[in-house]
Amino acid sequence: MSIDKTLNENRINLKHQQEGNQKVKCPECQPPHNARDNPLSVTITNDAVMWKCHHCEWTGGKSTGSLYTPVLSKPTYVRPNGPKVTRSPSDSFYEYMKERGISKDTCERFKVIQENEWCVFQYFDETGQLTNIKYRTRDKQFRQSANAKSILYNYDKVCNEKVVIFTEGEFDVLALGESGFDNATTLPNGAPKEAKFDKNDARFKALENCNLVATKIILFTDNDSSGRALHKELLHRFGKDICWFVTIPDNCKDANDVLLNHGAMKLREVIENATPYPIQGLYTANDYNKQINDLYEGNYEKPTEIGMEGLDDIYKIMTGTFHVITGIPNHGKSVFTDQILINLAKQHGWSFAMFSPEHSTSMHIRRMVQMYLKKPFDEGLKNRMTKAELNEALAFIHKHFYFIETKDAIPSIDLILSIAKSAIYKHGINGLVIDPFNEVSAVRQGNQREDEHIRDFISLCKRFTRIYEIVCWVIAHPTKLPKTNDGSYLPPTAYDISGAAHWHNQADAVLTIHRDFDDNSTSVITRKIREQDLYGKIGEAKFKYDTDQRCFVKYHNIDEDWESSYIEQFNIK
Repeated sequence: MSIDKTLNENRINLKHQQEGNQKVKCPECQPPHNARDNPLSVTITNDAVMWKCHHCEWTGGKSTGSLYTPVLSKPTYVRPNGPKVTRSPSDSFYEYMKERGISKDTCERFKVIQENEWCVFQYFDETGQLTNIKYRTRDKQFRQSANAKSILYNYDKVCNEKVVIFTEGEFDVLALGESGFDNATTLPNGAPKEAKFDKNDARFKALENCNLVATKIILFTDNDSSGRALHKELLHRFGKDICWFVTIPDNCKDANDVLLNHGAMKLREVIENATPYPIQGLYTANDYNKQINDLYEGNYEKPTEIGMEGLDDIYKIMTGTFHVITGIPNHGKSVFTDQILINLAKQHGWSFAMFSPEHSTSMHIRRMVQMYLKKPFDEGLKNRMTKAELNEALAFIHKHFYFIETKDAIPSIDLILSIAKSAIYKHGINGLVIDPFNEVSAVRQGNQREDEHIRDFISLCKRFTRIYEIVCWVIAHPTKLPKTNDGSYLPPTAYDISGAAHWHNQADAVLTIHRDFDDNSTSVITRKIREQDLYGKIGEAKFKYDTDQRCFVKYHNIDEDWESSYIEQFNIK
């Protein structure tokens, strides 16, 4: 459908059919609505015409199917003649300017003159030619040259400046000039009532017409609602990466107020102390001042000891960290992890969300009950727990452990983290255990490689731990089992897990659990501690699984025990 037919059918009479927005009479409400008003806003694009009346709320529009190409005629501007000045500015003019803190020298430098009762601000382009004139009376009546090109005030001075100060009004530009800053400018049409971020807003046409080479924009708009709206609009158009903002005294509204109330030196200080807008994701050392001073004074969260003799020397727990535990299958990774968690729950009141689909949840709880009571569960065994003890242990497990089960499908990491997030809010959990990694959905997006999938999995977990200040343990099986010359297996590292380097490089801590069947010992080897001496160090701790107590205890070599007893018996020093 043609644009002419659409407009005729709806009785809309336009001034022209150029692309853009215009306001005209509304056929729906005029009359009886005020005949002098133009409430109907009509927008023409290259494939549609749309309208809305801001009085009667009538709206409509039609797509022209790109059959209509608007007339894109180049706008014609009229350069104004110079101001009609028959004599030099009067003494009363300079007295008025002096009341505003502006000297005669500054008026002459910025070519501010008087025309009858009007204060005349001349707008010069980059070549120094007069392009627009703005007139203002003392009682704040305004007018501009008819059909003049909209440009920035003082553009001839700021066009090639690397630093430009944006104010809200010519008097603010002059106030800054009075303080030694000739690189200030303002829009000719003031500030909007609210920020709408409309790219076609005629108020900002001057920005479109005036190229700037500035790499630093200091925003110094008025300290009121309209000034804040203008601030947002300019920030939106220039971007935070080159914008700075100022902090002005409480009793001041704008730059001219600062000059009048505090003087030129204070206004200069305001500009020199302008603050860069923070860039999202980019920080300086000053942003961490408090944290660094807290570290210096010792006022920071200390790592939590697990309470296992030998292990605390090489491995502690710090919230906001991501831990990988690996080891050969059936070497005790899950059991040892359970003991770490039970100790943390007993000694520090921690609680945990557990995703452990390799184990029946009831059998898992049975194992934890034995570890908590240090007594066997099954009938016929020596020193079996009583029913009362069982109930005590179940109450403890109920209070400190929450089990994630998804019975309908293999869960994604997003689902696991979503459930863990709910557990944080509802139960205040301190840790999340994923045992093992290969039970989490391995579905990848698009053509994503396995190593990329693992990288993103770890990144999600790490971000989650830092946002919610919890600890995440992931148990990951090795895919490559290194052997010695005699055929026995060496303790694996994170590099032996599928995905290799990401497990080691991205983790905050890496542990290997390795069992030696010859001496019936289990070693915990710290392969990586990101912040060594804060929550651990590279080392090894050796344990033995006590079948009577159903838990790990520190391993004591028989020879070591005999030597210790001999020294103690004979008081050998």
